[in-house]
Amino acid sequence: MKISPQVAMTLRQIMLMNFGFFGIQYSFGLQQTAINPIFNFLNPDPSILPYLNMAGPVTGLIVQPIIGAMSDRTWVPGLGRRRPYFLIGAIGCSLCLFLYPHVTALWMAVLLLWLLDISNNTAMEPFRAFIADTVPENQQSTGFLMQSVFTGLGITLANISLYLLKQVGWLNQTSEVGIPYWVFGSFYIGAVCSIGSVLVTVLTTPEREPSPQEMAAIKAQPRGPVHAIKDIYSAIKEMPKPLWQLASVYLFQWYALFIYWQYISHSLVKSVWDSTSADKVAYQEAVAWTGLVNGFYNVVTFISAFGLMWMARKYAAKYVHAFAVTLAALALLSIPHIGNKYLMFVPMIGFGVGWASMMGVPFMIVVNSIPKERYGVYMGIVNMMIVIPMFIQTLTFSKVYEKLLGADPANAMTFAGVFLAIAAALTLTIRTAAKPATAE
Repeated sequence: MKISPQVAMTLRQIMLMNFGFFGIQYSFGLQQTAINPIFNFLNPDPSILPYLNMAGPVTGLIVQPIIGAMSDRTWVPGLGRRRPYFLIGAIGCSLCLFLYPHVTALWMAVLLLWLLDISNNTAMEPFRAFIADTVPENQQSTGFLMQSVFTGLGITLANISLYLLKQVGWLNQTSEVGIPYWVFGSFYIGAVCSIGSVLVTVLTTPEREPSPQEMAAIKAQPRGPVHAIKDIYSAIKEMPKPLWQLASVYLFQWYALFIYWQYISHSLVKSVWDSTSADKVAYQEAVAWTGLVNGFYNVVTFISAFGLMWMARKYAAKYVHAFAVTLAALALLSIPHIGNKYLMFVPMIGFGVGWASMMGVPFMIVVNSIPKERYGVYMGIVNMMIVIPMFIQTLTFSKVYEKLLGADPANAMTFAGVFLAIAAALTLTIRTAAKPATAE
């Protein structure tokens, strides 16, 4: 059966087409919570953590827009336009996750992070365009926010697995370099989830076959990374104003989020355990609790995405996003002032609602400004708007942390909260456009 963008889809169809997002986000959940602790088990200076995390912004900046542009020009019989990239990325991701906890040196951990990020970005980018290609316009809010649902589910299970496996006594033994075996178990589960969930999507959701005119246009376009880069340059020059406005929102939003992921365990070990990451016992407790806290906010993400679907049908998407990001800002501002580890779940409610919006609503804000035949490249450019702030954070925040914030992780959380508040205010300035005409 071929899916037509004019035919309404059932909720089950929309869920199946997004199920691959579950495995991808399980992997990202491990990156958010477990990668930096693995770095710390290998004893780097905490001030260089932003540099060790350069893989995320650099690979996202390069890989996602190129994959997006290439997928616009792709049609593989039996697979389609976007699904070949899902498969390639998921295979690479599974291999990297299986190997990651076996690292024995910091350089090995950094190299595998680069390969893992390349694979994740290859799999994830076409999913955005997949929704725009396949789901009818009046159901696209459900399509994009269903990705938030599976984002919440995948990251939740990744983080909860870290906590639950730590409770298994014999898994608290460590490898020769000090990485606990409960970390190994979480990464092995991720390797299975990555390829397994993507296969569900690939096997259950066919892509809409192009019309003869569309197929001729695809075949007429030059292929390869060089031509994809030219297409990216052209698309940026012609980019609609709402996307430029979204870029200003993302500058503050994603700078703040990268601070959170890098420093949350350092903040918790200070505010809850009254210690520092130099205390290995306290830090392991903080890392495990961070996994539980992050898992909880992703449970909230999973649940609140359904509420955001309802809100998006009643209110303009930019108001929904501004509201949700404001809740996330208030959450980060409160974290350094909470000394009870159980009360740490309260601000994570607001952060989870914000994260649900960040993973779906911005695409709803701008999708009507994007020409249909360029969904892939523009979804890749939207991801550039995510990773450029991360790259800026990677290059600048180490000095900000040491010189301006006194190397205090509590101050880092406050700084990130202020940036999220600015992002929420800028969201209200976005002017959306009517759906542009598409080339025949």
